[in-house]
Amino acid sequence: MRYPPEHKTATRRRILEAAGQAFRERGVAETGVDEVMRRAGLTHGGFYAHFRDKTELVAEACAAAFDTAVPNLERIAALPSPAARARLLIDSYLAPRHRDNRGAGCMVVAVAADMARLRGAARVGYSRGFAQHIDRLCGALRLSDDASVNRVRVTQLMSSLVGALLFARAIDDPVQSDAILHSMRRCLRVEFGGDAAVATRVRTNGRVAAHDFFHAV
Repeated sequence: MRYPPEHKTATRRRILEAAGQAFRERGVAETGVDEVMRRAGLTHGGFYAHFRDKTELVAEACAAAFDTAVPNLERIAALPSPAARARLLIDSYLAPRHRDNRGAGCMVVAVAADMARLRGAARVGYSRGFAQHIDRLCGALRLSDDASVNRVRVTQLMSSLVGALLFARAIDDPVQSDAILHSMRRCLRVEFGGDAAVATRVRTNGRVAAHDFFHAV
């Protein structure tokens, strides 16, 4: 039976969506082609009608996953000030919902460690998608009118967000995990979000207490 071209396109999209979800939840190394096809509701044999191998799948699934962030970035970009744009990203990224919803969360957190161990097309594809993602973040956040300063600030913010989320997911104590999210939201709001009330408290205390990272506040 011959299918119309749009059927193949839709099937390929299903596979990419299933792969993106699986990679976020289980990691690239722990996810096989069988698992991806099962999630897509397809047989293993059908995989090779769309992709040469898992390496090609990884590259395209990561690129597709980065594309899914575009609507959120458009909402951020629409806000009127750098502080407001930064606060929206900080509050949404370091939210318990994002921490707990691995299958639909940030691809950077989910697979960056895997990518550091890979070579070839998968690594190249991920790197290309990641670079484009940073470009989009720079365009959405606009933390500085100077393009080079903006890129440094955006990279600094994203590095802090990714590290905080990794820490929060790594800890099995929900109270400590919530405290990390809370404390890092507060710290990053001071640095990037113009949160004057918190900044005053930080200046008064001299620092944000390390206690806050490990105990509920």
